[in-house]
Parts: sequence; structure tokens; C-alpha cells
Amino acid sequence: MSTTLTEIPLTDAELKLLQTLVYQECGMYFDERRTHFLRDRLQRRIKVCELDSFYSYYRLLTSREGKKELTALLENLTVNETSFFRIRPQLELFQKVVLEELLKRKQERRDWSIRIWSAGCSTGQEPYTLAILVCDALAYYYLRNPLPFDMPTPKPLIPPPWKVEIIASDINYSALLTAQQGVYTEAQMETVDYTCRLRYFDKVGDKYAVKPALKSLVQFDFHNLKTEYLPQRNDAIFCRNVMIYFDEAEQKRLIEKFHRCLNPDGYLFVGHAESLFGLTTRFHMIHQHNATVYQRIEGAQ
Repeated sequence: MSTTLTEIPLTDAELKLLQTLVYQECGMYFDERRTHFLRDRLQRRIKVCELDSFYSYYRLLTSREGKKELTALLENLTVNETSFFRIRPQLELFQKVVLEELLKRKQERRDWSIRIWSAGCSTGQEPYTLAILVCDALAYYYLRNPLPFDMPTPKPLIPPPWKVEIIASDINYSALLTAQQGVYTEAQMETVDYTCRLRYFDKVGDKYAVKPALKSLVQFDFHNLKTEYLPQRNDAIFCRNVMIYFDEAEQKRLIEKFHRCLNPDGYLFVGHAESLFGLTTRFHMIHQHNATVYQRIEGAQ
């Protein structure tokens, strides 16, 4: 086996073969603008595996023993760019409009459960942000709409009888491990204000750890959006800056899955620069607070 640092020769046909394998595994599509990125990541993995040809590497990927390496390659092909309170206009729309409507609707039905899915959660900042927003919204809603239930002592984050479940999933195992640990540096906490830090984080040395009460609301799991086995019965789904990896056909299939995974009148948040326009007629667009969310239309084909 070769450990040379020179690039392994790679033909267009071999690159196409890899593109097809990646697409079949997870739906990620690399057009002409992103082939340089794909080539770079491929060269890195071949060198890590100390192989001397694309053929040897491809044979490893498609073997029974190569599942671990295939997972490593897919992790290298995703860009885990995330932060707390990312794209605030969307989060304001979620908290001030979507959550307000959800809580009112559910209280009328005496349905005290809230279930949200963060699809493509990366290192956890998004689902923890959503948990914070739900806790704050419930506290404010409870003040304006008190219920005839005794409040336990000490006062819990989630007032009874409400129950909150946030499912957070990703295809990147190492990112999920970081998310489950819930420990972040000062730089990663830059967008979290002082009051929020006091309420939801513990200072541990020079880092911040998500408090157990908040962490208990979030359940992390591995999910490949290419599959059909996805979290069901969600009131809202956040899948931001994930569809950019997919071609139009795979985007349409994913939107269909999200429609099935949402409760009636549920909400779908996509990336700030992403749109469902031309991809589906199953969602109604709502634009408020300089942000957009898509609400599931019942009975739409």
C-alpha cells in the first residue's frame, strides 16, 4: 500500500461512479460546481486509508467491511456549519407565530404534547436553540393562559401538563456525539446572551454545558434522509440548508416524506435561501417577520 502524498489519478468516469454511490446512499448530489470539493474529500479519504488507486478505494467502499469507511466519507462530504440562534428572523417567526398558534390549537384540543424534529442537527446548536425557544414560549403562554394544575416545586422548565420532545438527527456520527455531550466553547456561545446562559447552561471551566433539564428535552439519533424510517407525528420540522445537497428529484421525494412526517397543519422550516416553489403543492407559504415557513395543506395532491 502506498502512503505517498501525491494525488491519486482520478478519471471523470471514476468520479461519476463515486457520485452515483453517494447519491444512492444518502441522496447527496454533486453537480459541476461541487466536483472539486468531492475530488478533494475523496483524495483525503484515499490517503487516510493508505490506498494507491481509486479502484482499491471503491472496492473497499462497496465491501461488507467498508461500511465504516463509507460512513467516514459521507461525514466528510457534509459541511457542519451551525450556531445557536442561527437566522433569527426564522426563529422569531417560529416562536411568535408558529408556537403561539400551536399552543392555542393544542390547548383547545387538550393535546398537551409538542414534538419538533431538527433534521440535519449537526453539533446540536439548532435543537438546543429550539428547546430554549419552546421553554420560553411555554412560560410566557402559561402566564397568559393559566391552567388548573398545581405547579411542582421547584418550578420545572416545562409547565404541566405540557410535554415537549425534540428529535434531533444527522448522518454524521461524530457531530451527533458532540451534540449529545452538549458542551460548547466561548466562541460557539457568542450568539447566546447572558440571561439565556444563566438559565440554560452551566459554566464548566472555560466552556458551557447544557443543563440536564434542557438536555432531557432533546433526543439525538442517526437518520439518513434517503430512507423511509424517519420520525413521525411532528408539529414542526426544521431542515435548514440540507436540501442544497440534493438534486430536484431527491428534493421532491424529501418534501413528500416531510409531508407524511408532519401532523395535520404542521410546519416545515427550510434554509433562508431555500424554497419549495416549483417542488410541491402540498404546503402553503407563510411570510412574516422577514422570514418564511411552509404549512402542510391537508388533502393536497
